[in-house]
Amino acid sequence: MSRIGKQPVAVPEGVKVSLQGRRVTVEGPLGKLEWEHRPEITVTYDEGARQIVVERRDDERTNRALHGLTRSLLANMVEGVTKGFQRSLQIVGVGYGASVQGRTLRLNVGYADTRELQIPDGVELELPSATRITVKGVDKQLVGEFAAEIRAVRKPEPYQGKGIRYADETVRRKAGKAFAGTGAA
Repeated sequence: MSRIGKQPVAVPEGVKVSLQGRRVTVEGPLGKLEWEHRPEITVTYDEGARQIVVERRDDERTNRALHGLTRSLLANMVEGVTKGFQRSLQIVGVGYGASVQGRTLRLNVGYADTRELQIPDGVELELPSATRITVKGVDKQLVGEFAAEIRAVRKPEPYQGKGIRYADETVRRKAGKAFAGTGAA
């Protein structure tokens, strides 16, 4: 039995869960998420105990893997509509910065032109300063994917540390070239 999959997902007050066939809908104070699970997995919602229970029909290898995955995705949906998810990025480099115009993120990160990214629906951006970006939303996958797209515009390089990095990321720095100091004439 999957250690993660056998744990029920606790549903806090103020969150509404509905099941229609394989479609699971979770609605809370921050928003609404829908997801359709695989047919090999059974999802039930116990309204009295306020918990979602995930079960599989047999111990086949793929079903065991899907059991824990399904439970984790449902737990992320419940957490997303109650607390939300966020990912913070930091821009390092002289003259580097970011700005938002409408639903477009404009990044000035050392290229000849300004890179523009369209902000997807369901994601909000906060820029406390020109070198800090906070990506927020209810869908964990969407928040992480957009943060990764931002980081991919200019990954941090190991020699000077310039680029876009996650706030909790540490960049391993490399020493530059060392010149031979023996003055051979």
